[in-house]
Amino acid sequence: MRLHLTARSTPALAGLTGLLAAGLLSVPAGAVPAAAGADAAGSSTALVAERAAAPRLKVRRLVGQLDIPWDVQPVAARTFLLTERDRRRLSLVQHGTRRTVRFPRSAVWSSGETGLMSLAVSPDFATSRRFYACHGGFAGNGHDVRVTSWRLSPSGHRARGGKVLLRGIPASSGRHGGCRLLLDRRTGALLVGTGDAAVGTNPRDLESLGGKVLRLDPSTGAPWPDNPFIGSADARTRYVLTYGHRNVQGLAQRSDGSLWSVEQGSDRDDEVNLLVPGGDYGWNPVPGYNEAVPMTDPSLPGKQVPARWSSGKPTLATSGAAWVRGKQWGALEGTLAVAALKASRLLFLRFDDSGVLQRVHAPRRLRSFGRLRSVTSLPSGRLLVTTSNGGGADEVLEIRPR
Repeated sequence: MRLHLTARSTPALAGLTGLLAAGLLSVPAGAVPAAAGADAAGSSTALVAERAAAPRLKVRRLVGQLDIPWDVQPVAARTFLLTERDRRRLSLVQHGTRRTVRFPRSAVWSSGETGLMSLAVSPDFATSRRFYACHGGFAGNGHDVRVTSWRLSPSGHRARGGKVLLRGIPASSGRHGGCRLLLDRRTGALLVGTGDAAVGTNPRDLESLGGKVLRLDPSTGAPWPDNPFIGSADARTRYVLTYGHRNVQGLAQRSDGSLWSVEQGSDRDDEVNLLVPGGDYGWNPVPGYNEAVPMTDPSLPGKQVPARWSSGKPTLATSGAAWVRGKQWGALEGTLAVAALKASRLLFLRFDDSGVLQRVHAPRRLRSFGRLRSVTSLPSGRLLVTTSNGGGADEVLEIRPR
């Protein structure tokens, strides 16, 4: 099943203006405070009240001397698995001490934005020792991005198995490798956010796994049985949950069970999206790879799902995300914490129960650590955040209210 559709050019800020008109952004028209580094709010009074009620934050370095740590996930109390993208290194961090896990690094292809990336840990890890990884791989004479399943040895010294659950996610130079994993806590399905590999036709081609959010069975690698295109004759199309994405860097599940993605824009409009099964999110940079088109292009045939938050211009290079849990967070409880690479900050986005943006808060306390990549919410409610500055100077930070 292929969609052969052509984007028509629109004014540079048409996507953002459309969101404002739809009430999906509570930012005054013509202003893009989130991108400019200020706090975005529909009401200055409400924003002042929320900032006053927001807790002071304490930041502690858990581990340092890392190089582009892409993801960190807990496996036990004060014990985490950690990936480093370019080094293709898997580590176990226990009580602040990092130890390299024996892992077939030579089987991981690394180039540009692609390497050893996201992790997901099985909810029964204590007994199964099962975890999942998303990374670049070697495919014949070329490369792809793939999802694999592993077991951590009881000692934590070695990862065993390496079963490929899904291969063939497109890779070109390594640009737009996407590759964020999330286990749906309601159903047990494994979600995979993918990039378009900088190939313009991928996002809206349902026979390509690029520029999508995919959903599969983590035990078998089969498409999830109630995926929207499960009846397709094409095996790849059966995996598609949503399409029309540019480069999905974050996935997060709200307490109500809803699924959200974070996507990097071109020169404008990073997006936070509420995922709707079968939804078209409107990225169609053709002919060629025309990044002048809107991130969500309403001029395309059919109906496109508008973003729930958009950065405007310039972009922040948004990445990982997690929902904030726990009363200790005060006014920030229930917000979506989103990391930003280029803007070097953590955004706390407040949405109402229907998913409409209320306001955005970007604490100055979290603007001095450089580029931020991943956000992980711990059972305690504390957040783990990885930096992405390179040169062996990166860290995993633990953030909590004072």
